[in-house]
Amino acid sequence: MRAVDIIIKKRDKQVLTAEEIRFFVQGFTNGSIPDYQAAAFAMAVLLNGMTPQETTELTLAMAESGEVLDLSDVVEIAIDKHSSGGVGDKTTLVVLPIVAACGLPCGKMSGRGLGFSGGTLDKLESIPGYNVNLTIEQFKQQLRELGIVLTGQSADLAPADGKFYALRDVTGTVPSIPLIASSIMSKKIAAGADAILLDVKVGLGAFMQTLDSARELAELMTMIGELAGRKVKTLLSDMNQPLGCAVGNVLEVREAIQTLHGGGPEDFREHCLHVAAHMLLLGRRTNDLQVARSMAESVIANGAAWQKFRQLVAAQGGDVSYIDSPEKMAQARYIETIPSPETGYLSQIHARLIGEAAVTLGAGRAKKGDSIDHAVGFEILHKVGDRVSKGEPLFVIHANDPEKLAQARQTVLMAHHFSPQSVSPFPLFYE
Repeated sequence: MRAVDIIIKKRDKQVLTAEEIRFFVQGFTNGSIPDYQAAAFAMAVLLNGMTPQETTELTLAMAESGEVLDLSDVVEIAIDKHSSGGVGDKTTLVVLPIVAACGLPCGKMSGRGLGFSGGTLDKLESIPGYNVNLTIEQFKQQLRELGIVLTGQSADLAPADGKFYALRDVTGTVPSIPLIASSIMSKKIAAGADAILLDVKVGLGAFMQTLDSARELAELMTMIGELAGRKVKTLLSDMNQPLGCAVGNVLEVREAIQTLHGGGPEDFREHCLHVAAHMLLLGRRTNDLQVARSMAESVIANGAAWQKFRQLVAAQGGDVSYIDSPEKMAQARYIETIPSPETGYLSQIHARLIGEAAVTLGAGRAKKGDSIDHAVGFEILHKVGDRVSKGEPLFVIHANDPEKLAQARQTVLMAHHFSPQSVSPFPLFYE
């Protein structure tokens, strides 16, 4: 078997066998197939697509390129969640403690932010001492003892995905739906998930900007899960505007803490409760969505979800005094409230522009390896559909550099569009 023959076959729109896919993935992982051939393969897949069966075989080959966790001796059902990224999406920080407090153990390996999309690990590292580099043994032990883990992905899990991901980033092949689906699902399968809740974002601040493309990705990932013997539920949620108010690492952690105490922005709280309820259904804690939602609401109301978050932070070396008193966390030198330039109804709050402005401030990375300024970011004070008066506070900037502040101010002002007529708010979930 030769790599070039597999590339030609996919170039000519033919269906690859499981053996051919596994040969290619193994060869790329061990270095016997070079980057330039893997780049040609990725471009052929981007242009010609893959069948669901091919994509499943690619997913399993990537999952099996390293260690595959078996959590059957640790938990009754291993449940995981994945969000396809966005702006202000700190959902995991709230959903995992809710689910764990309801008696459903939940261990998750998360990623870092790249570009306009924020990363869960970066948010957690704004809590002094928090360790995101657990070993697989530490992961299993904490999941067994506490029922909650939130750490970075082990290098031993799905190494083929790491290699393909880096290659796609520099060869223009990121938008390929089979490659996106296999990347996400291979990591979840390698991490030992039996049941997976996928939150696929749709809109201006998402990788999938249309409902059709998001639905295509969701259906493919659901199909991969079923073919691989996993239980998958997919939600399509809005990412045309930031989720909640806070954008930026410390600011988002604070907002998650407020939400776990029963406060927080209404849209963010509602999103977390809906996702948590579906995870409780997947994890067989109940078969009624309304009962699942009531369970989620009750562990916030009685403080059990907050206590689970405290246990998580303490177990992973974080200084809990910072989450007990969030005002101790890093604060930006310059905090400026920007007034609305006009009166009207907000018709757009462009999530991607706000995410890119956060990168300008230093809250995210323009490229891998960039350092993060945990203190900077924005508080976006309104939602699409709100009526705002001229001079009323529109958003707040937290910055450590006056020049970056001025640049971000202009970008975020441009992200807000006004209409003289009333505007309907966006739904939180589409399907």
